[in-house]
Amino acid sequence: MKLKNIFSNTYFRNSSLLLLGLFLGWLIFYHPSPSPISSEVKESVKPEIWTCSMHPQIRLDHKGLCPICAMELIPVQQNASEVDNDAIVMSEDAVKLAQVLTFIVSKKQPEKEIRLYGKIQADERTEQSILAHFSGRIEMLLVNFTGEKINQGQLIAKIYSPELINAQQELFEALKMKDVQPRLLDAARAKLSQMKLTNKQIEEIERSGKIKSVFDVYATVSGVVLAKRVSTGDYVQTGSSLFEVADLNHVWALFDAYESDLPWLKIGAPISYSILALPGKEFKGNIAFIDLVINPVTRIAKVRVEVNNTVGNLKPEMLASGIVRSILATTGNSIVIPESAVLWTGTRSIVYLKVPNASEPTFILREVTLGNYLQNSYEILNGLAEGEEIVTNGAFSIDAAAQLSGKKSMMNREEKDAQNKYQQGHNDASDTSKRALQKKGVDPSQSVASMEQASIKVSGNCEMCKARIETAVKKLPGVQSADWNVDSKMLQIAFDRSQCNLATIQKAIATAGHDNLKQKATNEAYNNLPDCCRYRPE
Repeated sequence: MKLKNIFSNTYFRNSSLLLLGLFLGWLIFYHPSPSPISSEVKESVKPEIWTCSMHPQIRLDHKGLCPICAMELIPVQQNASEVDNDAIVMSEDAVKLAQVLTFIVSKKQPEKEIRLYGKIQADERTEQSILAHFSGRIEMLLVNFTGEKINQGQLIAKIYSPELINAQQELFEALKMKDVQPRLLDAARAKLSQMKLTNKQIEEIERSGKIKSVFDVYATVSGVVLAKRVSTGDYVQTGSSLFEVADLNHVWALFDAYESDLPWLKIGAPISYSILALPGKEFKGNIAFIDLVINPVTRIAKVRVEVNNTVGNLKPEMLASGIVRSILATTGNSIVIPESAVLWTGTRSIVYLKVPNASEPTFILREVTLGNYLQNSYEILNGLAEGEEIVTNGAFSIDAAAQLSGKKSMMNREEKDAQNKYQQGHNDASDTSKRALQKKGVDPSQSVASMEQASIKVSGNCEMCKARIETAVKKLPGVQSADWNVDSKMLQIAFDRSQCNLATIQKAIATAGHDNLKQKATNEAYNNLPDCCRYRPE
């Protein structure tokens, strides 16, 4: 009985160990067959595409060299996006490295801060000239420098005048005949009065009965001398300017405004300005006048601010800088975005939008229409909607990633079009080469792999040049086709690079008498050309 129990326990223990071993072996070595879902994922993996870091428009399905610059091709990183084939998917680390910042688009009234530069100038309405009202010689000047203040009625010069001597003689003759010809006396006095002699001076002449040869000249206006036109000893004619005078109690601040700023400026708009010679002091005023005509050379219009200068601290030619904060009245609320968000190519303006609710940072290109340029920002006329999130910093890094990925970018509007165009050109070249080889009885499948196309600029003038250039090239071994355009001066060639190269072709063209980018024809070869084919300037 005891033996039977021992046997039963041993059998049970061995059976348990066997079952445990079978279970562990199933866990370790069992590999389930791939599910239909995983096979579909494998089938959806895109084939590897190779591109050039210098020419992203090149898209090939095999590794090799760039057909343009001969650089080694690099694989394109193809990030699948559930949003758009042209979307750029970046990792969180890449976004941080590119320092990408975003901005929520909103609407507001377009406002611009316009900075103007100009000078203090005399008020043109107060500028006057003190003239000589009779001819003569300057015997003495009592105002001798510019900037001197003068008052109306002040003695400013003494003039010797033969013309006034004759007028005095006429006056004395009229006095003798005043009882007989009283009108003659009135005419003689009026003549002296027209020469700006005062009534007091005329009475003194009549009372003295002596002819004066030197006469005093008095200022007719008050102000500051801006220019002195004469010196002692000068002869002056009637109407000659002696001094230019202006009243500087009122001056102008004249600012230069470019034509792009004019829509933001209007008469009556407030302006704050400062004077370089008076640091720390701010002046305020209003725009009183804007030039109606733009200077055709400088492309600016003058903006005038009238200033009260009774204190006298503002002087003509002082430099001034002003600021006008203006709201464009012609538009309502508009979409305004930071200037740094816009990538400008010259013909297009683009921004990058952040795709909402994406599992990874995803960006997509959007073309926009720019409006007015504001202070470090742009008004957007078309292309964005309120509430969208755009990239304001790091957009160029995102665009570079788009270029290398062969997607829409700043420099590449349609990657697919560029790729198809290149592939079509490659296929056309191959077909042309195949037909040429077949005509020569050569198996195309053995030579098309080494065929190459190139464009060379070749100098020439006429159809005779065309025949000469094409004949020289076609004689070379391995050249399948050659076509020179008279208008564009470009030679299109297809050749087998295993039999010849571009250097050999360019040398043959130069030997025929035609210059190209790498080889220049010798003077002897050039001089042998007919007169109509000579292309070099005399």
